[in-house]
Amino acid sequence: MGANHSHGPSVPRSRATVWATLAVIVPLAVATLAALVWMWPTEPVSTAEQAKLERVTGTIAGITLTPCPQEPPIEGQAQAATVPADPATCGDARVLLTSGEDSGQRVTSPLPSGPGAQRFAEGDDVVLIHTTDTTLDVPPYQISDHDRSTPLWLVGAAFSLAVIAFGRWRGVSALVGLAITFVLLLMFVIPGILAGQPPLLVGIVGSAAIMLTVLYLTHGFNVTTSTAIVGTVISLSLTGLLSYAAIGLVDLNGITDESSFYLDSSYRINTQGLLLASIIIGSLGVLDDVTVTQAATVAELAHANPGYGFAQLYRAASRVGRMHIASVINTIVLAYAGASLPLLLLISVGEEPVGQVVTNPVLAQEIVRSVAGTLGLISAVPITTALAALAGARRTHSGHDHPDHDHPDHPASGARHRRPPDVLPDPVR
Repeated sequence: MGANHSHGPSVPRSRATVWATLAVIVPLAVATLAALVWMWPTEPVSTAEQAKLERVTGTIAGITLTPCPQEPPIEGQAQAATVPADPATCGDARVLLTSGEDSGQRVTSPLPSGPGAQRFAEGDDVVLIHTTDTTLDVPPYQISDHDRSTPLWLVGAAFSLAVIAFGRWRGVSALVGLAITFVLLLMFVIPGILAGQPPLLVGIVGSAAIMLTVLYLTHGFNVTTSTAIVGTVISLSLTGLLSYAAIGLVDLNGITDESSFYLDSSYRINTQGLLLASIIIGSLGVLDDVTVTQAATVAELAHANPGYGFAQLYRAASRVGRMHIASVINTIVLAYAGASLPLLLLISVGEEPVGQVVTNPVLAQEIVRSVAGTLGLISAVPITTALAALAGARRTHSGHDHPDHDHPDHPASGARHRRPPDVLPDPVR
């Protein structure tokens, strides 16, 4: 199916293996492309009336602090004294605009105040919200956030240089694949959901497009990558079915915060389908890592041990897969714990019983997400290993008719017909 990115000699491929792989990959690619064209989003439909807002950038030229507003007195207590000005939280800022229709002019904006408000200082680059609706009793320019464009570009450049320096051309292809992933997410998945398309269907089509494009671009158009893709598709389908069953069993509707409530009320989005789509897309990022690793492991074992059959390849690669799964599961748990750390702190402060904590919709949704993703991940190992071992065994058999004379382990004496020693013996159990 074409040359891959590896530099060593390739294992001979069985023609039957190539045709069997094409019989799965070609219909999958055609169906994905057709679905992308058919479902490509138009303008999102919203039932909410929104003011015309424009984001512009500027630099703070000066700050004038004023006393912070008095807190309303608590009933039964004396009136609180005036709260002294808190640096960069109460007052006005003079901002030199660097973009927008008024670029180059100076405007005055109130500093954000209240709990959790960011602190600004003279010389900070900021983002402002410009409203053209004169009926609103608000200043036309309001500071919204720090402008992080330049620091983020520097972080991205450092990341890209590190990837290219280590991975060379593979690093370049990985970065291109990452860019394609962002394009599909920002131009198809998110706009498609906002346009009213079924979130689950959008998530499936987007995941398939990302998987086909990125894996072939990163790892090459070959049987090993194709095997990983087939294993990913099967495992991802199982993940979707398990998620659907678990969400129905636990009675989750996908509304756990203000964002999901707003999407449900303003854009009429099926939040339960949105939850399913998020599980599928999130699982894809871990699944392709496992499936590619298993397919590559089997290919290397078949390359190093041409006498191995299906059973030997499957057993040896499964041992690697079990170790990989054990570490990945811990990674998933830590990732969810890190993302939900504020929620875990609130639960700890509340000192609620464990039973009430677990049945809380927010935590229950994360449990379903992690359990369904983990079960799909576990299924990926035997599925992909079996497919790769079947392809590897067929390649080995075809190699008897098409010897690889460039391989250093292929002597003319016919030693390749002898069964090699088991380099990965079963551990003592």
